[in-house]
Amino acid sequence: MGVGTLIMTGRLAQLQIVDHPQYAEEARLSHNVEQTVTDRRGALLDRNGYPLAASEDTFDVMVERDAWKARAPGDEAVSKLTGVIGVPAQQLLDQLNSTDIFEVDAARNLSFEKAEAVRKAGLDGVRLVSSSHRVYPEGNMAAQVLGFVGRDSSGLTGLEADLDSVLAGTKGSLTAERDGLGRDLAFGRREEVAPQPGADVVLTIDRYIQRLAEQELDRTVKENKASGGTIVVVQPKTGEILAMASRPTFDVTALDLSDDSKLALYRDRAITDMYEPGSVFKLVTTAAALDLGLVSPDTWWYDSGVFKASEWSIHNWDFSANGPQTVQQMLSKSLNTGAAWVAQQLGPDRFYDYVSRFGFGRPSGIGLSGDAPGRVRTPQDDGNWRDIDMATNSFGQGISVTPLQMAMAVATIANNGLAMKPQIVKETVSPAGRQSNAPQPLQQVISPASAQTLRNMMGVVVDGINKHYLDVQGYKIGGKTGTANLATADAGYKDQAYISSFVGIAPLDDPAIAVLVKIDEPQGVPWGTVVAAPAFSRLVQQTLTYLNIPPTEEALVSKLGQ
Repeated sequence: MGVGTLIMTGRLAQLQIVDHPQYAEEARLSHNVEQTVTDRRGALLDRNGYPLAASEDTFDVMVERDAWKARAPGDEAVSKLTGVIGVPAQQLLDQLNSTDIFEVDAARNLSFEKAEAVRKAGLDGVRLVSSSHRVYPEGNMAAQVLGFVGRDSSGLTGLEADLDSVLAGTKGSLTAERDGLGRDLAFGRREEVAPQPGADVVLTIDRYIQRLAEQELDRTVKENKASGGTIVVVQPKTGEILAMASRPTFDVTALDLSDDSKLALYRDRAITDMYEPGSVFKLVTTAAALDLGLVSPDTWWYDSGVFKASEWSIHNWDFSANGPQTVQQMLSKSLNTGAAWVAQQLGPDRFYDYVSRFGFGRPSGIGLSGDAPGRVRTPQDDGNWRDIDMATNSFGQGISVTPLQMAMAVATIANNGLAMKPQIVKETVSPAGRQSNAPQPLQQVISPASAQTLRNMMGVVVDGINKHYLDVQGYKIGGKTGTANLATADAGYKDQAYISSFVGIAPLDDPAIAVLVKIDEPQGVPWGTVVAAPAFSRLVQQTLTYLNIPPTEEALVSKLGQ
């Protein structure tokens, strides 16, 4: 008896003294429930205040397991509840019978009207919990830019993820005491920390221009049976992105996250996908040589049809030999041999210095996840660089850029040579006030005079394009076409696959927009003039009208049929 008493005393001491904190905590957790409480998630608005993504107040229906698991599908309470929430009776009962937790969510994101019907039914073991549901008033517009949220309203992709801490606000908490059956005690302890609502974020995106860009992109991809494409519209003087559209895309209003094959659709291809830009990059090569005074538009060189770089030979896209040519003709005719000659006048150090100045080889700084740096191989790359690299880089091959990088480079030319940081967030609006993001100049890449000269050269390039493909009536514009081979992961090129593009600025004398149109793998004729320029023409025509920019030229008026 003495030994037994000693053992029992020791065990009691262990339970009540040594292990007391552990069991006290378990008791607390069994009688107390802690919940995270969130407030309204901030909205994503376009630059004019129109909602692109917003939260709608909804309700979740919670059902107590013990109060409902013994019921039958024909039970009156079951019929009332399932009739409102739209869940089959047997499915709800199976869910309750297969779980060990106190209560299950029978339905999520019910509207106020349906929630009110559940409340009026007065069903035992059923409670409503305030929730919210993300809605997209403009449908799938800018889906890859905006992104989407998960079931817990946390951002998963796009701006929803990148700005999650701003949009979500501050979470609160609720602690309450429950009885052995999990029911709240009427006079039990209750502690609540109120959450703070998220801030609204005003984007630089203009919903009208974004819609135009997506419509033109869809049309061009369909007409050319292309695999996809990207359009970027930039305001040169501020660096603000007015539109950024990519295809293929996804349906943000009907997400299916269980399908892994759709994961690639969620990325914002304008900032994540790298490609060889082709002849549009000749603008960068020409800008550098103009800025250093090495050439002018009227500088002559001789085109034999072949440019030699070490043991390699470079030919023009049409294998032509044009004889004496000016730098302007090099740009207008898009001669590869001429671009390589201009780069030779620069030399590697100066050529790659300007490539870097224009923002290639590093992330754009827009502040979005996946902002790719591109790929630029230079003489400092441990012996991997060769003379042929600079020659091919001069006309946009062997160098990789993102669509946004290329668009911002053209915007720099439009902005008198001053590079601006790309912006997609204009301001945040919270209970604490407004916080605006001012335009951020980066550096003077080329002189204003050099930029003006290059813009005039771009105007001459456009003048030489058939108006059937490019004609923005009433406005003088400038631009450059590009047709590049589609590079593969093994450092080769896909057979008979091209990227067609056009970059341009409008109006030419005082550019309000810089636009890039990039179309992937068009079928048939792949030239940028034929594929991308018409989309640029239609988009710019409507955009300038929308922006109330007066015509710079007298538009011709013709009768129908003439």
